Amino acid sequence: PEPTTQPPTTLATSPAPKVPKAADRDEFLGPPECLEKKLTRASCDLVFCRPWERCVDGKCLCKTPYLCPVENVTAVCGLDHRNYRSYCQVTHAWGGYRQLFLNYIHFISDAQIQYELCVCFYSGAMTANYMTLKEIDARSCVSIHCQGYENSLAECVIFDKVRNDQSDSWEFATVTCYNESQAPKEEEGAFMCANTKRIFVNHTCDGVDDCGDNSDEMCCKGCRNDSFRCKTGVCVHKDALVDGQMDCLDGEDESQKHNLDNSISMNVCLETTANRVYLEAKVDCGIPNMDIVDNVKMEKRGRAGRLKRVVGGVLAKPTQIQWQIALDENKKIDCGGAYIGGCWVVTAAHCVRPNPSAFMVKFSLWKKGESQGTTDIVPIQEIHIHPRFNASSYENDIALVQLKEIPNKKRCVEENPAIRAVCVPWTTHLFQPNHTCSISGWGRTAGMSSRFLLWANVSLIADCQRFYKDSFKPGMMCAGDLNGSVDSCQGDSGGPLVCQDELGVSYLWGIVSWGKNCGEPGFPGVYTQVSHYFDWIRIHTGWPAVTKFNN
Repeated sequence: PEPTTQPPTTLATSPAPKVPKAADRDEFLGPPECLEKKLTRASCDLVFCRPWERCVDGKCLCKTPYLCPVENVTAVCGLDHRNYRSYCQVTHAWGGYRQLFLNYIHFISDAQIQYELCVCFYSGAMTANYMTLKEIDARSCVSIHCQGYENSLAECVIFDKVRNDQSDSWEFATVTCYNESQAPKEEEGAFMCANTKRIFVNHTCDGVDDCGDNSDEMCCKGCRNDSFRCKTGVCVHKDALVDGQMDCLDGEDESQKHNLDNSISMNVCLETTANRVYLEAKVDCGIPNMDIVDNVKMEKRGRAGRLKRVVGGVLAKPTQIQWQIALDENKKIDCGGAYIGGCWVVTAAHCVRPNPSAFMVKFSLWKKGESQGTTDIVPIQEIHIHPRFNASSYENDIALVQLKEIPNKKRCVEENPAIRAVCVPWTTHLFQPNHTCSISGWGRTAGMSSRFLLWANVSLIADCQRFYKDSFKPGMMCAGDLNGSVDSCQGDSGGPLVCQDELGVSYLWGIVSWGKNCGEPGFPGVYTQVSHYFDWIRIHTGWPAVTKFNN
C-alpha cells in the first residue's frame, strides 16, 4: 500500500560542530560528518563492545556482575589482594578503577613501574625508543599484544616467553608517555582526538590506537600501513585479522579469505575470546539448520507460469527459510513475519491489531493453505504495536508478537529442526548500501497471491528520500533494484528482509512495509529498518532473545 504524503516538518538546526582541520587535507581521514561525532571504541554502532560490556543507545556500558562468564576464564588478583574469578568480575568490584596485575608480574613501585619481564606497548604512546640488551638488565622476555584501551598489563595478551642468556644484540622497546607540551598543534594540522589529545595526522587510520580512545581509527576513507579497513570505516591493525576476536561489525576481519599465518592468533588463548564464545553459545540465531533443508522433498506442482509470485522471486525449498512465519488472521494469511527467538516474532504494525485471539503464528509453512510435517501453529499471548505507528504514513511500521507459552513448559515453540531464529541487529551500520540481501513471502504481483513460499535477492539502496520525498520517514529503508525487476508486494507485508554477514550469520535487516505499486521502475520497496528499533525491541523481549553479539 502507498501511504498518503505528509506535509514536510520544519526542524530547528544547530550549528555544526567544528571539524578537525586535518580532515580536509588528508587522503585517508574523513568524512567530516563522521569526525564531528567524536566516535571512540565505546561507540558500538561501529565496533564491538568488550565482553564485560553491552551496547545501549550506541554506547558500550558495563554489564552487571551476574552476567560475567564463569567458564574458560582466567583468575586475576587485584591490588586489594583479593582473588577474582575473571577480569570481567573485577571490573565491577572495582567500580571502574581497573588497575590490576597478574600474579607473575611484579610491581616495584607506584611512581615508576618496572617488570620482571620486558614488554613492548605499541598503542597509545607518544613515541617509541629502542635500546639494546646491554643497556637493561633482562634475561626473560615475552611478547605483549595490547588493543590500546588497557589500564594494565593484566588486560593485554602475554605470549611467547623467551629466555636469552647469550646474545647482547637484541633490541627492546621503551615508550615515552604523552606530553601535551610536545604534541603537535591543531593549527599546524594535528588531529584532535575525542579525548582532546593531539596527534600527527599521519598517525590516523593506520590500525594503531594513538589517541588511546581509538578515535583516530573510527572515521577513515582508507587505511595506511597495510592496516585493514572495515566496511564501517574503522581501521584495524593487520595483526587483528583472523585473531579469534571480531573487530569489524560484519566479521570481515575474521573471514578465512585472509588466509594469514598470524602468530598472535595461533598461539594465544584470549580471555576475551573465551568470553565471547561463551556469550555466543547462549544465543542461537542467524544460522539455519542446513541438514534439514535438502532432506525434505518438494511437493510436485503445476506449471510455474501460472503461479503468481514475489516480483522476480523463485520457489523456496519447503524448510529453507527457517525464521519465516505466516501470520494467520481468522484463517486467512495476508502477512508474514520473522521469528527472533524465545517467544517473539517481528512483523509490520499495519499487519496486526490489538486482538491477539484473532491471530495465530504458523512456523515452517511452505504451501499457503496446507501444513507440512514440520509446520507448527502457535497461539498469541500479546501484540505490541509501536506506540508511534502512523497508519497513514506507515511511520514506525513495526510490531512485536508475543507467543503463548506451552503449558507446564518455559517455552513457546516446540523443538523443531526446521525452526531457527534470525538475529536482530543493534546498529544501523552493520550492512552498507549495495549489500545483497533476501526477501521472502506469499505475496502477489496482481490478482491472487502465491500458493507457495517464494524468495528473491535484493540490494540495499541508499538515499531513498530522493524517490519518495516527504513520504520517506526516519526508520525506513529501501531495497530492490531501480528497474523494478525484483520487489516485494501485497501479501509479503511484515515479512523478513534478511542480510548475511561475512561469517554467514543472518540478521533481520528490514520488514516489508510499503511501496508504490509492485516492481515499478524508479520506486524500490520500502522496509522498516529493524536496527533503528533495537532498543524498543530489547525493552520488550529482554537481552537473550535479540542479538548474537554485543549482548
